[in-house]
Formats: sequence, structure tokens, C-alpha cells
Amino acid sequence: RIGSKFLEAGVGFGGSCFRKDLLNLVYLCEYYKLDDVAKFWNSVVEINDNQMDRFVNCILKTMFRTLVDKKIAIFGFAFKPDTGDTRDAPAIYICKRLLEERARLSITDPHAISNAKKDLAGIDEGVEFIENPYEAARGAHGLALITEWSEYRSLDYQKIFDSMAKPSFIFDGRNHLDHQRLFEIGFNVYAIGRPPLTHI
Repeated sequence: RIGSKFLEAGVGFGGSCFRKDLLNLVYLCEYYKLDDVAKFWNSVVEINDNQMDRFVNCILKTMFRTLVDKKIAIFGFAFKPDTGDTRDAPAIYICKRLLEERARLSITDPHAISNAKKDLAGIDEGVEFIENPYEAARGAHGLALITEWSEYRSLDYQKIFDSMAKPSFIFDGRNHLDHQRLFEIGFNVYAIGRPPLTHI
């Protein structure tokens, strides 16, 4: 049974258990020669990985096909809200891909900063870890929301917009924010599975 939380569009699931459990199902199905069922469960893992790639590709395409020396504020690093757990978090893969494109990152999360530092150790040149989301967004060209922390809904996005480079982009990886309001403030808004709201 899949609860409603797993039916919400987003950048993908993470955590220590779900992927492992799916791959165990794949193994069991292959062991019992249930090849079609094994392919089905394996495709869930592949689609999840593809969703993260699509998110990064959207950022790259939208920001004029280059992220070199552009600052991206990462809002949320934990694999889900209300935890500091970053095991197999989508943010790890997304940040690594953005760094491969030579973006600069400012990462903020209410509880997962210390784990984020460990997860990106050795490749963290050009990465800032900042507790305050307003400071993380200052001077950023884009803002990518990865974890749907409730406090991100109540931030002053006019203040954030005023502090960012222009044009300013928001990539809502969890469809968590008020997109129409962000657009009215002046952001170019890109969400999962929804048409962009853009001024350019």
C-alpha cells in the first residue's frame, strides 16, 4: 500500500530504507523467476533517479545552459522534513550534479547542515553551508527547494527576491510554495509537472 505522501510530485524519494527495500523486491522476484515483476520494481528506482536528473536539467536549461560560477541556493538537504537524516537524500545527487556544472552552492537546512558537510566532503569547494535561509539566498541566481520544510512556506520571499541576482529563478522540487505569489513578486518559477511562470 502506498500512502498519499508517495503520490506527491517531487524530485524523488530518499532515505535509507525505501530504495533498499525496492532492490530487495527486485532480487526476490528475479530469484523466483518473476522477471516482469522484477522489471517493474526496478523501473521505480530508475524513474526516481531520472526525476533527479530532470530537475537538474531543468535548472541548467532554464539558466541559459550554463551554471559556471552561478550561485544556486539549496533549500533543504535532508531526505524529508523534520529530520536531519540525509541518507540517500536526493539533495546529495542534485548538488553533485550542480557542482559538476561548476555552479556555486549555498546550502541551508534547519537540521541537516552537519550531515550535508559530511556528504559533500572532498567536493565542497565552492560550497557554503549557511544556517540562515535569507543569507543563503543572498546574491543567488537561482533557488532550488529540495526538502519541503514547513518553515520555507512562511519566509519573506519579497526580501529574498530583493537580495538575489536578476533575473531570479525558483525551482520548487516539491511543489511546496505559492507559485502565483512568487511570480507576482518577480520570480521566474519552475515546479514539478506544472507549466513555468516566467517573465523572460
